Amino acid sequence: MSEIDIIVKLLIAMVLGGLIGYCREIERKAAGLRTHILVTMGAALLMAVSIYIGTSFKGADAGRIAAAVVTGIGFIGAGAIIRERGEVRGITTAASIWICAAIGLTIGADLYIAAVTATIITLIVLEILRYIEKKYFKKGI
Repeated sequence: MSEIDIIVKLLIAMVLGGLIGYCREIERKAAGLRTHILVTMGAALLMAVSIYIGTSFKGADAGRIAAAVVTGIGFIGAGAIIRERGEVRGITTAASIWICAAIGLTIGADLYIAAVTATIITLIVLEILRYIEKKYFKKGI
């Protein structure tokens, strides 16, 4: 894997994470454009490094870094969830950060079609289902 390959991964991660982050930004959520881009890019970079280490060094486990990303994202997501006046808020934001990490890992593993598909499905969930929730369930988001 060349450094150009990694730069391409980072740019793709920036775009896909940016699309999700933009949706959160226009909703004025705490984790918006920059957060989602950084999470997606960081996960893609760490996955690329993980694969490089796994294929370059005998006995190295390429999955260890990816597993650490999943664990680390839990801490960021927990920070996005707050309890306010008896309501829990921020769970969707935490979930969107989590899926951005998964998309980044997918990009880092060269699974671009899966990453784009996951991004599209995420955008559908965030935008179309938000509309349905507001219209039919009168749920404030």
